[in-house]
Amino acid sequence: MNAPQRRPSTDFPPTPPPDLQDGDRVADEPPAKNGPAEGASADNKGASVVDPEHAAALLADLKREMNRLQREIRLAIQAQLARMAGQSLGSIEANRELARSIQEMLDAHGLRVRCTHCGNPAILRVSPRTGAAAGVFVFDHTIDGRRTFHGGRIQMPEIRLVAKPARKPRGEKKAG
Repeated sequence: MNAPQRRPSTDFPPTPPPDLQDGDRVADEPPAKNGPAEGASADNKGASVVDPEHAAALLADLKREMNRLQREIRLAIQAQLARMAGQSLGSIEANRELARSIQEMLDAHGLRVRCTHCGNPAILRVSPRTGAAAGVFVFDHTIDGRRTFHGGRIQMPEIRLVAKPARKPRGEKKAG
């Protein structure tokens, strides 16, 4: 993606080369502190204990950063797929391979396509259809426990991406 590059932080000394022994130091590296890290205390025979509030703040920061990165990925993928809207590869096999490749990429990032008919998260597929030699693009998803296919366009539809829904617990019965 085209995110601006951040300058490396100069707050921390460089990591020593791996061939140095435990007691060796790089000439310009300050000696390591023997006390606990900021926000931590040393007890339990040398085990570091982190303040729960400090840990919660660190995790909240991490969650915000992960959400930002996931949004950037989603928008970048969506922008590239938008360039394919209205196109067909000319054969059902080629269109199916395209849909499979798209779905594989989206699955790796926890994403689904948004059905243009009902808005539910779906899987993009290509189905055979009489009169459409290259098949038709459909949105495969479940509504009220029933498998549903919306769409049926000869050309690739405009793609909007949404988060992949959480899986239902194994013991949960389907409606119907």
